[in-house]
Amino acid sequence: MTDAPSTYAVVVPSVGRPTLQWLLDTLSAQDVDADHPGPLEVVVVDDRPGDVEPLTVTVPGTVAWTVRTVRGHGRGPAAARNRGWRAARRSGAEWIAFLDDDVELPAGWARRLAEDLADCGPEVGATQGRIDVPLPGHRRPTDWERNTASLEHADWATADMAYRVAALEAVSGFDERFPRAYREDADLALRVRRAGWRLVRGRRRITHPVRPADDLVSVRVQAGNADDALMRRLHGPRWRQEAAAPPGAFPRHVATVAALGTAGAGAAFAAAALGHRPARRAGLAAAGLGAGAWGWLTGRFVLVRTVPGPRPGDPEFLSELSRMVRTSAAIPVAAVRHKVRGWWRHRRTGPWPVPVRAVLFDRDGTLVHDVPYNGDPDAVALVPGAREAVEAVRAAGLRVGVVSNQSGIGRGLLTRAQVDAVNARVSELLGPFDTWQVCPHAPEEDCACRKPRPGMVLAAAAELGVDPSACVLIGDIGADVEAAQAAGARSVLVPTPVTRPEEVAAAPSVAGTLAEAVAAVLAPGHAAEDRPEARPAPVATAGSRG
Repeated sequence: MTDAPSTYAVVVPSVGRPTLQWLLDTLSAQDVDADHPGPLEVVVVDDRPGDVEPLTVTVPGTVAWTVRTVRGHGRGPAAARNRGWRAARRSGAEWIAFLDDDVELPAGWARRLAEDLADCGPEVGATQGRIDVPLPGHRRPTDWERNTASLEHADWATADMAYRVAALEAVSGFDERFPRAYREDADLALRVRRAGWRLVRGRRRITHPVRPADDLVSVRVQAGNADDALMRRLHGPRWRQEAAAPPGAFPRHVATVAALGTAGAGAAFAAAALGHRPARRAGLAAAGLGAGAWGWLTGRFVLVRTVPGPRPGDPEFLSELSRMVRTSAAIPVAAVRHKVRGWWRHRRTGPWPVPVRAVLFDRDGTLVHDVPYNGDPDAVALVPGAREAVEAVRAAGLRVGVVSNQSGIGRGLLTRAQVDAVNARVSELLGPFDTWQVCPHAPEEDCACRKPRPGMVLAAAAELGVDPSACVLIGDIGADVEAAQAAGARSVLVPTPVTRPEEVAAAPSVAGTLAEAVAAVLAPGHAAEDRPEARPAPVATAGSRG
C-alpha cells in the first residue's frame, strides 16, 4: 500500500454472552502489520439492564490495542452502538467496525478489513463483511437455523459492518427508537445513502454460529413487526424495496387472524341467537367457515415451515414438528398484535434525531462552583458563562431544568430547607427553571433517582411533558452521562478538575466549556467538539460529587 492505511476502532454491543470472550480471542489472534493494522481500540458496550457487575473481558498483553467497557443500560443495540462509536471516535479512528458479540473472526479478517477500507473511495460511507452461518451437514436445518442462515444474504447487517465516522456523524448514528436487533441496521443504511454516501460489500468474512434458542423464539421475534411499522412510518410504503428486504408473510398472518376472528364471532353469534334457528344456523355456518379457513391457513403454514427441515427418521424431527405446530398457531396472532401496536406507537414519529426540546443541567460543578454540601445561599457562585448559557437555551424556545444529587440531606449534613434555599438563589441568579429535580438520598439508600440512575431525568421529562429522547443533560461527571444514557436522553460532559479521565473517555460528547456545550445542543446534527486543549486537564481531586 502506498497510502497510510485507514484507521478504525471496533465497537461491540453485548448482553454478556459468553461468546464475547471468544470474539475477543479471535480478534486478538489476527495477523496484523504496518500495512494491515489492527484496531486503535475496542469498545465493548455492556447493554445489560439494571445495576450489574462490570463485564470482565481479557486480551493478551501482546496486542497493540486495548479493550474498554462502557455502559449501555439495556436500551437495545441501536443505542448501545451509538454509545460505543461516540466514545470510540476520540481515538481518532476514521472508521468504526461494528461486530456482534456472538460472531467469530477467521484468520485474516483484520488484513482483509484493512484491504476493504483501502478500497473505499471518499464517497463510500460503509463497507459490509460477508457472513457465513455453519449449518449441520448430517440433516436439514431447523426453522431457527434457517432463520439465522438468512443473515448470509442480508444487506447491511451490523454483525460485521464498518461505517465511516463522518457518515455516522452526518446522520446522527443509529435511530435509538429501534429497541431490538432488527431493522435498525437497514434504517441506518437508508439514511446514510440518502445523505449521499455509497455502501459497498467487502471481501472479508466472519462466522456467525447458530445461537441456542428455546421453543418459543420464533414467536418472540414477531415483535419485529412493530419495527416494520416504524420503518414504514420513516421511509414510506416502498421501504422494503429500498432496503432490499423480503416481503415477509404478514398478509397471510392477517388472513389467518381474520379467519380466527370470523370463527369466534360466528360462534358467539350462534350462542346469542338462543331459539332463533335461522340466526343460529348462520352463526354456526360463519363459525365453521372461519374455523375451516383458519385450519387450512395454519396447516399450510406448518407445512411451509416443516418441509425444509429435518426429515422423518432424524432424531430432531418429532421435536421440530411439535415446535412448528405450536408456534405456527401462535405466530399470526403475535405478528398482527405487534404490527398494530407499532402502527399506533409510531403514528406521529418523525425523522431521527429527535429534536431537542429540553436541556437539563447538573447544578454543582456545572452551573455553580461546587461547594461540598453547600447549605448557604451566600456561597453560591456561578461558573463563567452560566447565565449566558441558560439564557441561550431559553431564547431558543427550549425548556430548562436542573437535576441534582444532594446526598447531604440523606447523610444528615443538610436539611431540605437549606438545599431549597440554595436552589432559590440559583434561580435568582439564572432565572426560573421549568423543573427542579433533587435526589435527597444517601448512596447507601439505593434509590431510583440518584444519578447515575435515571429517575430524576425521567421525572424531569415527565414534568416538562417531553419524551426523554428529546432531553439533553449537561453535567461535569460520569454520573450525569450515565443517568442520561439510562433514561434515553442525550448528554454533554463539561469536564472540571474533579472529572475522572475514564469518565471523559467514556462520554459520547465532550465540550470544553458550558458555552460550547450549549452551542452544540443548539446546533442540530453537530456533536460537541472533543478538543483536549479546550478543556481543563481531568485530574481527580476532592469534591462532593453529590
